[in-house]
Amino acid sequence: MAISERIHFFRLMRGITQKYLGTAIGFPEKSADVRLAQYETGTRKPKADLTNALAQVLDVSPQALDVPDIDSYIGLMHTLFTLEDIYGLTVSEADGEVCLKVNKDKGREAYELLKMLYAWKEQADKLSSEEINREEYDNWRYHYPEFDTTQRWAKVPSQELSDALVEAFKDHLKDK
Repeated sequence: MAISERIHFFRLMRGITQKYLGTAIGFPEKSADVRLAQYETGTRKPKADLTNALAQVLDVSPQALDVPDIDSYIGLMHTLFTLEDIYGLTVSEADGEVCLKVNKDKGREAYELLKMLYAWKEQADKLSSEEINREEYDNWRYHYPEFDTTQRWAKVPSQELSDALVEAFKDHLKDK
């Protein structure tokens, strides 16, 4: 789904109007619904700061809004091919059904993806066994990885920040 469809999906799921969402993210009340309609129809694509504001009001992770282009079967297939290239995703057959698998031997990225998929499976199993309800499951998905308790996630500074820090403290580093 494109970001436009995700905004629309979550807005309807939350039961709020375009005008309410538009004013909540800071658009003038007079044009809030028109401006938001432009983002929902794909006429305009929100920049990162607006995506973050939308996600906050919709109570989801910004990544839940901005997903790869999977609006067509061809786009979805190319997304899967990219996952094959980067993460070692493989296609096979088990019990007469097509299955997707992650080749953990592909490298660190594949191993990390595999851990994330196991975290997802754990939540899906909890839903299936009625240990959690659909709302809790969706809350986990739409806030991933914030609510993932199976792994420790750390924010890593950008390379630019790292380079700036090294430059700023290079004289101190030489002394030691």
